[in-house]
Amino acid sequence: MIEQDTIRLLRECDAGVKMGVSSIEDVLEYVRSNELKKLLEDCRAEHEKLKTEIQKELDRFQDEGKDPAAMAKGMSWFKTNFKMAMNESDKTIADLMTDGCNMGVKSLNKYLNEYEAADEKSKDITKRLINLEEKLIIDIRDFL
Repeated sequence: MIEQDTIRLLRECDAGVKMGVSSIEDVLEYVRSNELKKLLEDCRAEHEKLKTEIQKELDRFQDEGKDPAAMAKGMSWFKTNFKMAMNESDKTIADLMTDGCNMGVKSLNKYLNEYEAADEKSKDITKRLINLEEKLIIDIRDFL
């Protein structure tokens, strides 16, 4: 049970971190503020570090990991492009990123509760990813 919950939790973190990186990359070209751009680039770099750590843990279990659901990724891309077409501003970007982070935090907390038998290392990774998402929400509030 511990191993299965650990793998499942790591897979959800893998999908979440990939979604986060993809979402940041989708909006970076539109960012006007150097400060917002730096916040997003720093957050992306932290996501990449966690992605490497998650993959290392998944490799221990000979698991491929998980990509974000195609539907979720598609809807995110559509929402981003639609909103940016309507209003290409840092406010719109901050709004999109806040929504995405909130969904990520909600999902990750759900999986943390669902896979309660997961090992402490995978739980720690999940909590660090949650904290990273929550930090970005706080950091970009001034742009809303």
